[in-house]
Amino acid sequence: MTNVTRNKKCSKNNNMINQQDKKIKIKAPIVDALKNAYENPTYQFHIPGHTKGNGSLPEFKKLIGAKALSIDTTDEFDGLGTLHPATGPIKEAQDLAAQAFGAKKTFFLLNGSTAGNLALAMGLTKKGEKIIVNRNCHRSILTGMIISGAEPIWLIPKRFDEWGIWGNVTPESVEDMLNNNPDAGMVWITNPTYEGVVSDIKSIAEICKKHNVPLIVDEAHACLWNFNNHLPTTALKLGADAVVHSLHKTGGSMSQSSMLHIAENSKLDVDAVEKALKLLHTTSPSLMLLASLDAARANLDSPRGRKQLERAVQNAKYLRKEIDKLEHIHHLQPDFGYKTDITKVFIRDDRLSGKRLESILEIDFNIEVESASDAGLLILSNIGNTRSDMQYLVKCLQKIDNTNYTDICYLEKKKHMPMLTPIIKMTLREAYYSHKEVVEKSHAIGRISAEVIAECPPGIAVLLPGELITEEHLPYLTDYDVIFKSTKKLKKLIT
Repeated sequence: MTNVTRNKKCSKNNNMINQQDKKIKIKAPIVDALKNAYENPTYQFHIPGHTKGNGSLPEFKKLIGAKALSIDTTDEFDGLGTLHPATGPIKEAQDLAAQAFGAKKTFFLLNGSTAGNLALAMGLTKKGEKIIVNRNCHRSILTGMIISGAEPIWLIPKRFDEWGIWGNVTPESVEDMLNNNPDAGMVWITNPTYEGVVSDIKSIAEICKKHNVPLIVDEAHACLWNFNNHLPTTALKLGADAVVHSLHKTGGSMSQSSMLHIAENSKLDVDAVEKALKLLHTTSPSLMLLASLDAARANLDSPRGRKQLERAVQNAKYLRKEIDKLEHIHHLQPDFGYKTDITKVFIRDDRLSGKRLESILEIDFNIEVESASDAGLLILSNIGNTRSDMQYLVKCLQKIDNTNYTDICYLEKKKHMPMLTPIIKMTLREAYYSHKEVVEKSHAIGRISAEVIAECPPGIAVLLPGELITEEHLPYLTDYDVIFKSTKKLKKLIT
């Protein structure tokens, strides 16, 4: 196919999509309700006290816009509905989201997927109950278990030592864990990993059903999967009981807005989850955040949104193809029996640490990436990125590849944890609520961590509450991390 023919074809497809957009009325109930409230203003004698921005700092109002402040209201007013229980446009928007993602029930979350993980732990686990969890889970899962008193049984994923990252969870390891812990009440898997490595959730779900335990999947980084055939299949279709999605990460909603989905055939106690969410959520929810979730779902489920997602996939393929031509820079590929989310491109340079590569991109080329560690850095191909964005990135990587940049040894290892099997001396809850003190890193060896110590992103714990601190942890600790104070009783525990 010639370039002229390809361009004509692309132009024709674009015109067809534009025509479809005009014909199709995309339902966005919360967006429509806010629009109606904006177009039919009232005299407000209720919260928020800035009263449509009139009480705001002028500089702030100018920065974010008077219109944004005018629609910053809470539920219960202007026919906007309520969040708990969901009524009006909010309930309608959640129902539409459940339909779009293939769920029985969907809850909107206003504190990220963290709120969903906390609610699942609080609503579905209890004190002393064993929960099988992958070691590279997000800190919010640990926090939920601190609150509920559940005790994690650590499932160790594959290690990609060459890349310095955790890999996939194998079905065989899940089967072994369930056989060795027949009293386990749940399996909780993170999929994909932060770097986009995908586990075989279908097989894991079948194993969980055989053992009659529910499967929860933290799918925070995979909210796009149900809207493009080039991406992996969402756990909601593969047998998981519940899934969280961070729409704000890659789905186009505003920061800290996410969704929690209960699967169609799940036997989970939905009421218990909703009661936990009611405890966790604010009683003054932001309609702007709720509307952004509604808008993100509507966009992803529209011809325009699917076109944007396909562009993101093709941009990622283009980036990977161009990286393959470079001498020193490489990208993580599904070469060893695992799958990846193509839109998450984890790269490394043979000569440079990931932190150094990140600093070069930022300082020399004005490029910001998702995250970096000593091992490499993560680039996201987002629905909002254009082909010209990706072409500029490729040009910069080519220049770096052909330039004799030097590494900087003092850059700290902050982003990724050491890939260690934890040595557990106390339960999460025991350690967290025990007496603590702050100690210098050099004095931490042999002590017990009292808190979840994790930098976000990726939010994976370097140390767990109750974990013995070893010398291998030290390069990953900061000077302000809180370490357990050993009482006489606990000194005996440590030795």
